[in-house]
Amino acid sequence: MKSFKKFSITSALLLGLSTAAYAEEKVVWWDFLGGGDGVRMKQLISEFNTANAGEVSIDATTLEWGVPFYTKVQTSVAVGEAPDIMTYHASRIPLAVEQNVLDEITPADWDAMGLSSNDFAEQIWDGVTGPDGKIYGVPLDTHPIVLYYNKDVLEAAGQLNPDGTPKGMGSREEFTNMLKAIADSGSVKFPLGSVTADGNFMFRTIYSLVGQQNGELMTDGEFLAGDNAEKLTNALSVLQEWTTSGLQSTYTDYPATVALFTSGEAAMMINGVWEVPTMTDLHAGGKLFEWGAVELPVIFDKPATYSDSHVFAIPKGSATDPAKRAAVLKVMAGILNESLFWATAGHIPANNSVTNSAEYKSMEPNATYSTLTANMIYDPKTPLAGVAGPIFDVMSTHFVPTLNGELDPAEAVAYIKEDLNDM
Repeated sequence: MKSFKKFSITSALLLGLSTAAYAEEKVVWWDFLGGGDGVRMKQLISEFNTANAGEVSIDATTLEWGVPFYTKVQTSVAVGEAPDIMTYHASRIPLAVEQNVLDEITPADWDAMGLSSNDFAEQIWDGVTGPDGKIYGVPLDTHPIVLYYNKDVLEAAGQLNPDGTPKGMGSREEFTNMLKAIADSGSVKFPLGSVTADGNFMFRTIYSLVGQQNGELMTDGEFLAGDNAEKLTNALSVLQEWTTSGLQSTYTDYPATVALFTSGEAAMMINGVWEVPTMTDLHAGGKLFEWGAVELPVIFDKPATYSDSHVFAIPKGSATDPAKRAAVLKVMAGILNESLFWATAGHIPANNSVTNSAEYKSMEPNATYSTLTANMIYDPKTPLAGVAGPIFDVMSTHFVPTLNGELDPAEAVAYIKEDLNDM
C-alpha cells in the first residue's frame, strides 16, 4: 500500500495553517471521475485523508461528466458556492478564462508545491496556460486515445510481431492490409471497432489523422484555412473507406464498441486510455483474452495523437484564506505524488519524475503507449473548443453520416467549414 508523503509547504503558508490553532482544514473537492479512474481517485483521497488526519481532509463529491459539470461550476462561482478544488480538462481552460471561473495558479503556489514547468512535458504545460499567459491548472495526466488489440486474434491471422505488438502500423496501406488479413481470417465480426455513432468521440480519431498530415483545425482565428479542409477530407475518407468495406464497425455507440472488443467480436478498438482498467480487471478475472494497447498507427505522414489532460483547478474566489490555500496546495501536491497509482487507471502521468521512473517503465501497457507523449496534439486554444464544447457539436453532426458512408467527405467538410466559421 502507498503512503502519502508529508509535503512541506513554504513557511508563509504554514503560518497560515498554524493560525487556525491546528484545526483540521477541510478541502471541498468536486470531480467528474465516474469510471475505473473514479474508483482509483477515491482510493487516493481516502489514503490522503488517513495520512493527513488532523491537518487536512478532503470532502469529495463526484458530479456528472461533461456539460452538466461545467455548467454547475460556472453557476457555483457566480453565486459564491464553488468548491475549493476541482478536476478540470485542459481543453476547457480558454473558455474558463473567458468566463472568469478559474483562479490563477501563481508562481508562489508552484514554489509552495515544489513544482515548475520543468516537471511537465511542453505540450502538457502549454495545455494549462491560458490565452493571457497565466497558468490555470496543475496537470495530473494526459489521456490520449490508443489502439487496443486482441493478441490471440492477431497472432492467428499472422499480424503480430515477435514483441507482441501489431504489424502494419507504419502507413495507411499497411494498416488497411492488416485489417483485411484479419477480416479474411473469419475469426471476428469487425477487424476494428470504433465509436462511429458518436461524432463527439470520433473527433479524437479524426483530429489525430489531421495532425498526422501537419494539419490544424484553426489558423489565426479561421477554421480549416488553406489546405486544412483537404486534410480533414483525407481523414474522413480513410475512415469512411474502412467502414463501407466492412473493416470498421458501423453506427456503433460507445458501450457497444467496448462490448465488441471485450467479447472478441472486434479484433482491435480505438478508445481512450481510460478503458485500461476495464481490460485489466476483466483479464485478471479470467474473462478476457491476451490484449495490448499501442499508439495509433501512422496513416499519413507522421505520428500524431489527440490528447487532453485532467488537471486540478481552483475556482475563482475560492481558497483565498492562507490556511485554505495551503491545504489545497497540499492536496494537489500529495495526489500528484501518487501518480504511479493513478497510472493504473490508464492515464499517462503528467509529472516527468513519475514517467521517467523504473516503476512506470515496467508498467504495461502504459509504458508501451507512453511514447506517444512526444506526438500529442491538443485542441486549438479557443473558447469554442474543449470537451463538450461547440466545435465538438458542430462537427459531430456531419461526422456520423460521413463515417458511415452516407455523406461525401468533401461535402461534409464544406458544411463543417461554413458552420465553424459562422460561429
